[in-house]
Amino acid sequence: MLNESLQPIKEINLKSTSTTGRKEQHVDLVVGEQVNFHAVTNGLECYRFEHNALPEIDLDEIETKTEFLGKHLAAPLVISSMTGGYADAERINRALAEAAEAYGFAIGIGSARQAMEDATFRKSYSVMRSVAPKTFIFSNIGAVEIARLAKVGEITKLRSIIELVHADALAIHLNPLQELMQPEGGKDFRGVLVGIEKAVKELGLPIIVKEVGAGISRGVAKQLIEVGVRVIDVAGAGGTSWAGVEILRHAEDDRTWLDPFWDWGIPTADCIKEIAPLTRVHGCSLIASGGITNGLEVAKSLALGADLAGIARPIITAFMEKGETGLRTFIDHILFQLRGAMFLTGSRDVKALKAQPLIVAG
Repeated sequence: MLNESLQPIKEINLKSTSTTGRKEQHVDLVVGEQVNFHAVTNGLECYRFEHNALPEIDLDEIETKTEFLGKHLAAPLVISSMTGGYADAERINRALAEAAEAYGFAIGIGSARQAMEDATFRKSYSVMRSVAPKTFIFSNIGAVEIARLAKVGEITKLRSIIELVHADALAIHLNPLQELMQPEGGKDFRGVLVGIEKAVKELGLPIIVKEVGAGISRGVAKQLIEVGVRVIDVAGAGGTSWAGVEILRHAEDDRTWLDPFWDWGIPTADCIKEIAPLTRVHGCSLIASGGITNGLEVAKSLALGADLAGIARPIITAFMEKGETGLRTFIDHILFQLRGAMFLTGSRDVKALKAQPLIVAG
């Protein structure tokens, strides 16, 4: 049973530039500020399902379960990687992991770089497995860190963050736009692909490669598949602008000239359409994320070719604003909307939903 832990959102402190301080700033900005894309959407509004007025099914017989990397999920949903590495992250990650366990979703943890640098807040990561023993959990590290470790022959050091949560997979996040905008960001992306290939070969568990809100192109997806990556999370444009989050961390005088990058990225729907044919041919899995806020968008993502859909900001916002009751209510609404889309298209299971044609809205 989930515990109530509603706390007011605090005033945002933008002074700290440590890894720990930056992680806390990120959550505060995502929840407390308007950091969505200004003009770019995820593109899913451009598609609609054909309404089936004779679905010939009972809503109660609809089955949302699916399989991901050999593990059974109760629904094709991922609570996307969000946070870890500072004091309040333990409370947040506990609640998110409890929800994943209760509902049978997969869940990702925030970047574990801080746990490699300092042991102080390791429990903010390890708490996930302690409350979610059956859940598919993936650890997470950034592209710049992967390249650095590969250059010095130390990829296996990542086993420490894998073991920290007894992770079922490791996600490597590609975030050149975020790093470019980040005041203290790492701008050297040389050797990232080599690092990913070494991680695939040396770590002995599935590697997920994801963006953080600017999308993955067909060309990049092809490169990733060629080095052995078998799960791609598009994390497209249209939801939280991580360029925007980092722009807000700059001094006010600097924000105007950085603002043109706020809407940079490939919309989520475009990423799915471009990459899905590749993942189907190569037997890979595709996760759709980036601005997905409701169950109908989850359904559209699956019909476009994704295998799972990831949600981040709406989930953490529901928890931070309304506690664990709000978190449960939001998830219940997502599931009702997904099942509703399946009912109104006559889809008894996820396989049938994925076969549904989408009409370009006009």
